[in-house]
Amino acid sequence: MTDAVLRVRRLRPSARIPARQSAAASGYDLHACLDAPLSIGEQPVKVPTGIAMAAPEGWDVQSRPRSGLAARGVLSVLGTIDADYRGELFVTMYCLPGCGPFEVNDGDRIAQLVVARLAPAEWVEVESLEDTERGAGGHGSTGLR
Repeated sequence: MTDAVLRVRRLRPSARIPARQSAAASGYDLHACLDAPLSIGEQPVKVPTGIAMAAPEGWDVQSRPRSGLAARGVLSVLGTIDADYRGELFVTMYCLPGCGPFEVNDGDRIAQLVVARLAPAEWVEVESLEDTERGAGGHGSTGLR
């Protein structure tokens, strides 16, 4: 399997290239690229990263929340960066009720990018699906823990 080569372009001089914080980390940290601090509250806010990128076809790039921020009630929305998107990457962030406001500053780590190979899939329409023990049970049907 070959490694993905992701081409990245700085749109502003202070923008940072995504990077892992440890050798075994699965995510590449995304940083805010701001002219002034930005206050995050309960309403979603798009936070600029100052970078654009080109992901190779056949690869999946997702923006995911950082666990350290999530533990403090500061969330980012899971997002997919399609291989044909060339605009600036933004991270949509908000605070859970009672946890904000939260101030984001230039250079703060706000989310992480995870890169994975896409599996080609073919969709086949059928009249019925085979039964399983779980059946149509969902949204907590296998237990809360």
